[in-house]
Amino acid sequence: MSQDHYTLKDIAKILNLSPSTVSRALRDSHEISEETKRIVLEFATKVNYRANPLARGLKERKSYSIGIVVSEIANNFFSQVIDGIESVAYDKNYQVVISQTNESADRERFHVEHFFSRSMDGLLMAMSSESADNTYLEGIIERGMPIVFFDRVPANLPSHRVITDNKRGAFEAVQFLVKKGCKRIALLSSSKKLSNSKERLEGFKLGLIAQHLEFDEQLVQYCEYGGLKQSEIDRAIDNLAELDYDGIFLSGDKLTTGYLQALRKNAKLAKKPIEIVGFTNSNLVDIFSPRITAIRQSAFEMGKQAAALLIEQIEQRGRETSFKTLVLPVELIEGKE
Repeated sequence: MSQDHYTLKDIAKILNLSPSTVSRALRDSHEISEETKRIVLEFATKVNYRANPLARGLKERKSYSIGIVVSEIANNFFSQVIDGIESVAYDKNYQVVISQTNESADRERFHVEHFFSRSMDGLLMAMSSESADNTYLEGIIERGMPIVFFDRVPANLPSHRVITDNKRGAFEAVQFLVKKGCKRIALLSSSKKLSNSKERLEGFKLGLIAQHLEFDEQLVQYCEYGGLKQSEIDRAIDNLAELDYDGIFLSGDKLTTGYLQALRKNAKLAKKPIEIVGFTNSNLVDIFSPRITAIRQSAFEMGKQAAALLIEQIEQRGRETSFKTLVLPVELIEGKE
């Protein structure tokens, strides 16, 4: 028999097991012994067995597909999160469908409701910067669709959440800048509505307090679309150029790369030595000019954890779920001279 045409029943017959036992072993069910799982998985790997998602879905009334909603797929951080999601989904025989909102609340709702209408098994989601009314999400959750939120999360919805230790990242950024001699530290932030923006602002303020520095509202500039539009970063930098600051904390991946672009257009700031710390998951941080110190998030791990929580919830549908909030660490990587 060709290895490409092994069915679940074929494997069961060869291993002298029931089809239901083989099926449970492939799904890593707790009802099957570890030894039986090992035998089944080794043989399935040997013959390159892949489950037929259509047949399996019809039998179990599931689509074996999950939706992902992010602001921008090209964002370094989100692309790494998606890699983490797909690594888990693939192992569990789930397909993923990815959509982007471009920070639009209308697009966000369109994609979520479209996924719901297509009977996706669940949804992984980071909120858009325009999001304010989450009533529609509450309704979709009440109608039985599991949703796991990551990075940018809403308040007061019954769901799993996977986030970054945003306060710690911002706090450490300020400590580093002060260690470098900075006395007047600016902040370039995303939308005030976003959960991670709020937490990073709080960590920023706590960092200043710890160093006995005053918080100056004038030194905080907001980019409501998180750097998706370079023009809003350019305006923010022009505003800061009129103020006397010697260090800056950039609270998002797109803000960090956008700030570096904006500097080249501002002759006043381009000549001034300013210490820079920014959230960025770019793999090219070592060649950025001017030098920056990166706050790196556990993006791939965030995707893995979010996907694992979602698939667990999907496969235990009907049982009471105790929702978790997972907080992942950040790493400060000092820029090279």
